[in-house]
Amino acid sequence: MSIALISAAESNIGKVRSSNQDSGYAGYRMFFVADGMGGHAGGDIASAITAQRMAQMDAEYATADDAGASVLARILETNQLLTETVANHEYLSGMGTTFSGVVFVEDKAVLAHIGDSRIYLCRDGETKQVTTDHTFVQRLVEMGRITEDEALVHPRRNVLLRVIGDSNEPPQLDFNVLVTKPGDRWMMCSDGLNGYVSDAIIHMNLSSEQTPEEVVDVLIGEALEAGAPDNVTVVVVDTVPAELSSVIERTAKFVGSAVSDVVVNDVKTKSKSKDSQDRQFVSESGEDFNRIINETERSVQFRKLRQIALILSIAGLVVVAAWFGYSYTQTKFYVAESGGQVSIYKGIREELLGFKFSEVYKTTDLSLMSLPAYQQQLVAKTIYATDIADAYRIIDRLKASVPVE
Repeated sequence: MSIALISAAESNIGKVRSSNQDSGYAGYRMFFVADGMGGHAGGDIASAITAQRMAQMDAEYATADDAGASVLARILETNQLLTETVANHEYLSGMGTTFSGVVFVEDKAVLAHIGDSRIYLCRDGETKQVTTDHTFVQRLVEMGRITEDEALVHPRRNVLLRVIGDSNEPPQLDFNVLVTKPGDRWMMCSDGLNGYVSDAIIHMNLSSEQTPEEVVDVLIGEALEAGAPDNVTVVVVDTVPAELSSVIERTAKFVGSAVSDVVVNDVKTKSKSKDSQDRQFVSESGEDFNRIINETERSVQFRKLRQIALILSIAGLVVVAAWFGYSYTQTKFYVAESGGQVSIYKGIREELLGFKFSEVYKTTDLSLMSLPAYQQQLVAKTIYATDIADAYRIIDRLKASVPVE
């Protein structure tokens, strides 16, 4: 079964960055986002070169395997080009880019993914992420070292484990082939969206009746409303019945840094990035990865020890407070009945969770029933004393109230 495609794409620099390092493309059969890294110039150039070269693969393919093989070959060529560009221009060292894209072949969607940009699929009222982030924190989550909530605020959340670009290793892409059908809605986005807009809001818009253009505009607006500290790029593709292809007006569109021609200046010094959101690439097989893992392990262990110490400190304070509280109660006395006799109690009559804070200090020879009715009621309700001497004075007054026979 063949399908027709309706798409929209936009990119926004955001409210903090001074340049747009994102690139995006919405074409005829190919759609993708590429999020550059490596400072002002490096990120722009890496994503733009990748986007402009990958868009050349936007074509009709006989099979999904053909499409996947062509995309992989072009990715490897692009990676080599970026490596050579860095070799010729030292100031671009460390530049790279993510890539998350879909090529549609008949009713198949060929997914190619590397980095932390994402691909979502909304189908039958359910939205799910169909790619896995190639990030250090995602690896920690998979290893059970941290939770997904901890990953959102982890100090290493900007560390990427896989990118296209300045690396001694060939890029390792995730490839997947999924069957698509009319009614599906696909979205590709840079982390400037999903990093600041909740999955619930993303789902609400993808599952709505809005057009792709409206969804893109609203989602970028949501990111801007959240402060948009990073570039935001969104590409949305709707799959519709093939019969509608004759009435769909199609054009290819670049967004972000890919809109402009790539210009690599011949300078001798590396420009310094002022962007606080710049990400770092760390190879999974390199020493830096193991170093960061060890640092994280030590940090987790220290945090656990700190939590234990805090719990023990709080428990100690509770015990000390309880002891002082109990000691204070033992300075108090009151007069009440015990076994039918008027008695002096040490402590306070109140209880806490079944725990008593008083005990009989002295049982007198004064019978409760020998007292007048009024005094009996007072003793039954408890007569509080200021100290032990006052308690004995209360006993003397009660004895004096006993009727003489």
